[in-house]
Amino acid sequence: MPTLNKIRTAITGTQRSTTPDPALRRLRTALTIFFALDGFIFAGWVVRIPAIKEQTGASAGDLGLALLGVSAGAVATMMVTGRLCHRFGTHPVTVAAGVLLSLSIALPPLTHSALALGLVLLVFGAAYGGINVAMNAAAVDLVTALRRPVMPSFHAAFSLGGMLGAGLGGLVAGALSPTRHLLVLTVVGLVLTAAAGRVLLSHRAPIRATAAPAAPAPRAAPAAPTSATSATSVTSATAATATASAAAPSSASSPTSSSAAGLKGRARRLVAVFGFIALCTAYGEGALADWGALHLQQDLHARPGLAAAGYSVFAATMTLGRLSGTALLERLGQTRALVAGGSTAALGMLIGSLAPATWLVLLGFAVTGLGLANIFPVAIGRAGELAGPSGVAAASTLGYGGMLLGPPAIGFLADRWSLPTALTTVALLAAVAAAIAYLTRKSARGA
Repeated sequence: MPTLNKIRTAITGTQRSTTPDPALRRLRTALTIFFALDGFIFAGWVVRIPAIKEQTGASAGDLGLALLGVSAGAVATMMVTGRLCHRFGTHPVTVAAGVLLSLSIALPPLTHSALALGLVLLVFGAAYGGINVAMNAAAVDLVTALRRPVMPSFHAAFSLGGMLGAGLGGLVAGALSPTRHLLVLTVVGLVLTAAAGRVLLSHRAPIRATAAPAAPAPRAAPAAPTSATSATSVTSATAATATASAAAPSSASSPTSSSAAGLKGRARRLVAVFGFIALCTAYGEGALADWGALHLQQDLHARPGLAAAGYSVFAATMTLGRLSGTALLERLGQTRALVAGGSTAALGMLIGSLAPATWLVLLGFAVTGLGLANIFPVAIGRAGELAGPSGVAAASTLGYGGMLLGPPAIGFLADRWSLPTALTTVALLAAVAAAIAYLTRKSARGA
């Protein structure tokens, strides 16, 4: 049985599942809307970065510092949102974060300096981090209640929302100012939050089974494609660990107790390896999200609408890659999928960063999206196989570090050399991820 099927069996407890009741179906639909909304709003912000950079008069380095506001706000919120979910429940916190995210997206175009932009991005980042923690915690509970590995569908919804947000942003970039565009996103966000939030608030989060055999279930959570945001992988692991601890008996024979006690020896080293692979690829995801459109507009003089299409192309191919990820893993296996993905992304990003023509850059972004699509979830899933929830948490934290590192690092490198040169570091790290996966293939296979 392929490894992916073993992961699927771990979360479902069986190869087949029964039809979920209507309440669970409604919850799944509502959570899917929140995942898609998250990607939609984030992409709407991304495609207007060039215009807001021009409005604030910020240099590449100043913009990189301002973008740290998103990262800082997200990290600060992620540290406390888990506690809020335990106290108030995942559903109310998801709805509250959705409202804050929808309102905060209207703030960046109201700023006129890099400092002010950084401050409002702290608020936006706080909302972004909060909704990722809460909705992933809710999704982990729902996956267990459904007894089906449906987590990939949620993260595919994030990618589809990002693709739609970037595509629509490109269409309206030439006609609407950033202020009007992002205000429209606020209205759309509040409407969708009200509709989906009503379902969440009218249903309690599913309660996990208390049987001991259910404890290993969280191992499957990282097998889902994350996109989100890489940040969402951290929250899925955190929520899974917390709920597994509550569900399993407090005995030394609990399947997860040994891994929860801490990672040791060879397992610790291998988890660090897979975490570093996740970091290398998440770096590229964050860099393209924040700098791809600016590269097209600033270095290739593309029109605003065409420049905005850069992230849309990247998001589209990443979505296709995630939707076909299961078949790819079953055909190639984990190691070959990692090596092929990293190599493909490295080639695509070399084209995307150095090509002299806009259409070639767009092609490079498309190839990069295909290459990066499944590396992060495979790396996090392998860490979970090695060390359970502790491995998932450790590797996810490293991976999210790459998402935080990418945008500001590109800004500093662009100030020192140029933006095209800075973007080649995405290709470099993708190649490093492929090389590490190949060189550690025997150790990983024997673990």
